[in-house]
Amino acid sequence: MRTHVLRGAVTVAMVLTMTAAALAQSIVRGKVTDAQGKPVEGATVTFEAQQANRKIQTKTDKAGEFLQVGLSSGAYKVTAAKDGVGTQTLDANVRQGQGQNPLMNFSLSTASAVAPADKAAAAATQAAATAAQASMKAGNWDEAIKGFNDVIAKAPNCAECYFNIGEAHRQKQRYTEAEGAFKKAIELKPDSADAYTGLANIYNSQKKFDLAAEASANASKYTTAASGGGAEASFNQGVILFNSQKYAEAKTQFEAAVKADPNMAMAQYQLGMTALNLGQFADAVTALEAYLKVDPNGPKAAEVKASLPALQAMVKK
Repeated sequence: MRTHVLRGAVTVAMVLTMTAAALAQSIVRGKVTDAQGKPVEGATVTFEAQQANRKIQTKTDKAGEFLQVGLSSGAYKVTAAKDGVGTQTLDANVRQGQGQNPLMNFSLSTASAVAPADKAAAAATQAAATAAQASMKAGNWDEAIKGFNDVIAKAPNCAECYFNIGEAHRQKQRYTEAEGAFKKAIELKPDSADAYTGLANIYNSQKKFDLAAEASANASKYTTAASGGGAEASFNQGVILFNSQKYAEAKTQFEAAVKADPNMAMAQYQLGMTALNLGQFADAVTALEAYLKVDPNGPKAAEVKASLPALQAMVKK
């Protein structure tokens, strides 16, 4: 899901976890054994991306080994499980290239197996989270807040729940409540790029540009660390700087955004607008032409088509 700040306004699609992951391919190997050190055949190994709403599963072979190819780079929760044997979850920071990822070894025991009552409680919590997420997508903000608070009652360390509560309050322009929720999400998950982006958005809406820039810088840092990209975070940072009339710094951020994602149309547009404010007409023409190429029928297309010929003529003189 993409989160875009559009010259002081923000459009955000709600999901339980957000932020795009890099497309770099990678290889993860590992082995699952039982309490006696014997290989566990047929164990399910689940890779759950922490920066995107995505799960991938594989199975262990007769030697208890598994091989997962094609994971996007980023942070994962990796769980190995088999009924009657046990379950174990490890953190993994997956990077491009086979040599970048150490072997993952799991040791399962009956003591770690999930009891039926615990499974039922987990299922109930997941059902509540799914319902709250559906309320977010439908724009039922107060209902979503209640739903995520119900999830927090069962899972107090749910950083994503606090993020979504903050986002729902932001949509209702209850900025004090939103700020508190985003900060709680960061307390639970200090590298939450989404929560920092949420703070940047509410500060930007209130024209607290210094606070917005600080929050956006943290969002950029953690997005880049997780995904190796950071186009959206750079774009958001650029908009905040643009609104603060720091055009040279804003241009640097928009240039970083289009370098990371040349198809981000609004980054191309904002780069053009920033270049215009700096009097750099050739750069403005290049960026605005790129905008039309990427999104010829976009929301700014009519505006750009009307003004571009005059700019092109100025550059040719």
